[in-house]
Order: sequence, then structure tokens, then C-alpha cells
Amino acid sequence: MTDRPAATTDRQTLDPGSAAALQAYADEQRARADRLAAALDDIVRNGLPRPEDCVPWEAIRDRRLAELADAQPDRRRGTAA
Repeated sequence: MTDRPAATTDRQTLDPGSAAALQAYADEQRARADRLAAALDDIVRNGLPRPEDCVPWEAIRDRRLAELADAQPDRRRGTAA
């Protein structure tokens, strides 16, 4: 990325709603990156956590897949759950 602003003639301006949505997305991604960096900093300072203190990735995956399935309409019957 560059710190130089692009020439305004090369860009199409966004409507205010789109600009706000894009800014919100950028803010969310920045916050996620900050959380990841904080976790990595903690590992650097304190070392890796003990395996007994961790949640297996399979459990995290299964929980997230169940959340996603609950959020989707029931496609088998063609109706929302």
C-alpha cells in the first residue's frame, strides 16, 4: 500500500452509505488484526499455553459450523427454521 493519495480523477466516489459500510468493514478487520497481534505478543512474552489449557481446533470448528447451520434457513424443506 502507498501513503500517497491517488489522483481524484482516477477514482469513483462512493455514496455515503457505501462509504460508511466500507469504513465499518475496515474497522472490523483492523480490530481483528489487533486481537491477533495481541495474542501473538502474549505467546512471545509468555510462551505457548499448555495443551490442557487449550480448546482443540476441531471443537472450535464444530461449534462454528453448528452456529452457521443454525443461522441458515432449512433448505431441505424450503422454509426458514
